Amino acid sequence: MSNSPTAQSPLYRIGAVSKATEIPVSTLRIWQTRYGAFTPVKTAGNQRLFGEHDVSKALLLKQLSGAGHGIGSIASLDLAQLRQLCHPDHQAPAQQTLAQPVCLAVVGLGLANRIESRQFAAVLSRHRIQVTDVMDDLAAARQASLSGKPQVLLIKVNSLQESVFESIQTLMQRHPFAQTIVLYHFAPDKVVQAMKRVGLTVRRDPISDSELAELLQSILFVDRDRAQAYGHQGSVITGRKYSDDTLRRVAGISTNVLCECPKHVAELIAQLASFEAYSQECLNKNTEDAHLHSYLRAISGSARSLFENALEKIAQHEGIDLREAVSSHASSQLQSSR
Repeated sequence: MSNSPTAQSPLYRIGAVSKATEIPVSTLRIWQTRYGAFTPVKTAGNQRLFGEHDVSKALLLKQLSGAGHGIGSIASLDLAQLRQLCHPDHQAPAQQTLAQPVCLAVVGLGLANRIESRQFAAVLSRHRIQVTDVMDDLAAARQASLSGKPQVLLIKVNSLQESVFESIQTLMQRHPFAQTIVLYHFAPDKVVQAMKRVGLTVRRDPISDSELAELLQSILFVDRDRAQAYGHQGSVITGRKYSDDTLRRVAGISTNVLCECPKHVAELIAQLASFEAYSQECLNKNTEDAHLHSYLRAISGSARSLFENALEKIAQHEGIDLREAVSSHASSQLQSSR
């Protein structure tokens, strides 16, 4: 990944970089001139402008220098190397505990900078957020080998078209993300609705840091200890495993179980998924009650995920086939939206 600003990326004056990173202008100048940490571009008037990569690097250098690393030894490292220094344990699952952070793969450098900023961390104080992988755009993401095992895929795109949806599907098929959140500026409603139907969280940008934090909180288990006790190792609620069609099929199957557990559990999952989606819509529309709706979505999503685990146990006991082609289901939703 190049660390140089491109013609397409936003450019900032050093004062704006200082404000975004809370690093004094004088310090940024020293890091640039003495250590060559940044690669600003010069305007015709000889003014230096910094790109998103420089903002990312400044944030990481600040974190590492605060942890005791000498700026001279780390200034020449690229973003991937700096992130590895910041999070050396994200490749060691055996050492992770319930207190492990929520790991994110982010598509969009500006979005990654927001999440890694001190201001955002203050907003999302209840949970640690660790950005393990950052890609400039979807094209770069398709070629990337993720260094960690991120639970959440967070994407920022300008225009959300059918081809973008297909690229996102391809990325999700390559990596087992528990949740995917997509922020966009412009999109046909049919594409947005198709993405929601396959379990993606889709939100129109711009949104504030507090709104973005609520979105992330809404996909986190409310009770992490209980989640692990019932078979969930991480703190992120998994997306829907089964479509309404699959649940209706299971509910109609006759089994050897004396009670009607498969039917009742399948119906409960469908109802919880419906309320989960309803809470998400409320979260999108009503910013005043965002925290309440974030909590309600997390509660319903946690319960839905746990009941999906229960349905799998029932299906295994009864020999019920729950397999379904998720990618085919997503493709059919996209085809129906056309």
